[in-house]
Amino acid sequence: MKTSIILTVVCLSIHWNIDAQQLNPDTMKSPAILSLQALDFLWPVGDPFLFCAHHRDDYPAGNYSLGPDVSLDGRNLGEDFTLKDGFRMYHGDSVPGFPAHPHRGFETVTIVRTGIVDHSDSHGQAGRYGNGDVQWMTAGSGLQHSEMFPLLNPGGRNPLELFQVWLNLPAERKMVQPHFKMLWAEDIPVKVIRDAAGREVSIAIIAGSFHGTKAADPAPDSWAAFPENEVAIFTIDLQADATLEFEAASPGLFRCLYFYEGGELLIEGQKIPSKQAIRLRSEMPVVIQNGDRPAHLVLLQGKAVNEPVVQYGPFVMNTEDEIRKAFSDFRQTRFGGWPWPRPDMVHPRDKGRFAKHLDGREEVR
Repeated sequence: MKTSIILTVVCLSIHWNIDAQQLNPDTMKSPAILSLQALDFLWPVGDPFLFCAHHRDDYPAGNYSLGPDVSLDGRNLGEDFTLKDGFRMYHGDSVPGFPAHPHRGFETVTIVRTGIVDHSDSHGQAGRYGNGDVQWMTAGSGLQHSEMFPLLNPGGRNPLELFQVWLNLPAERKMVQPHFKMLWAEDIPVKVIRDAAGREVSIAIIAGSFHGTKAADPAPDSWAAFPENEVAIFTIDLQADATLEFEAASPGLFRCLYFYEGGELLIEGQKIPSKQAIRLRSEMPVVIQNGDRPAHLVLLQGKAVNEPVVQYGPFVMNTEDEIRKAFSDFRQTRFGGWPWPRPDMVHPRDKGRFAKHLDGREEVR
């Protein structure tokens, strides 16, 4: 595995955690709104969340190796995070994505709205998922995985849109056995409601519940597996002029609404343009009125783990000694090694959606 992969993740993660602690509250007209912050590629988060990234790339047709069938000249391959010609290669050299890299001490929730992700890991597990699927992965005591974006369509464009959320694990669960679970698009509950004027709001419930509709179970050791932590992860689509109401939750939760696409929202009398992270008071109900364009949002909510967080790139522990131990363990064991022929592993073009687990079980969709 390339050392540069680890070092880049270190820089991104540390930079974003610093920014996430420096939300700049404005004078709010609505008591339900704590603060606003402009959205970029990386989104501001708070405990129990560690990180959230929004990837949106308009990839061209795929070539025989499932990479872009265009010249990659002028790109900083291996470190390509600059949007050029509508897409980025990230850490990929020939296929876009994130070749083999390690994690310990937290979870990743990868929500793929459009496009395909190929997963491979150091335990021999693998999968292909996308177009509404979600992968919930507990890194726990440690594993390597790759997340590549194969361009399966050779005759046209290959758009990709996904969100990746990092959710912390408490100290007592940081060293659990690694695990991943698939939440297939067909199985994710979607709550469709209509406001008084008949305008539609669609909410995909990835974690938590909304108006009596409950998400499928998350990974078993997750902070979200315990209802008292009130973890919620939703993707929300509103028709133009639609109204949506959130009920009050317990006081003191992190509750943030990410308005990443649309025109304008009206929240309790305050107009809010798109590309904003809207930090809400969890103990207050809130009514959201959409403007004259369809809107797309993500909600993250949860009770704080409220433990020390010491993060160094791909490892999130409670003490500096634990971080040093994570690096030492990785150097010695590679968290099981890498059983695949290449660090940027992709599956055959004609392979459908699937998940192969440690116990030999294979899901096929």
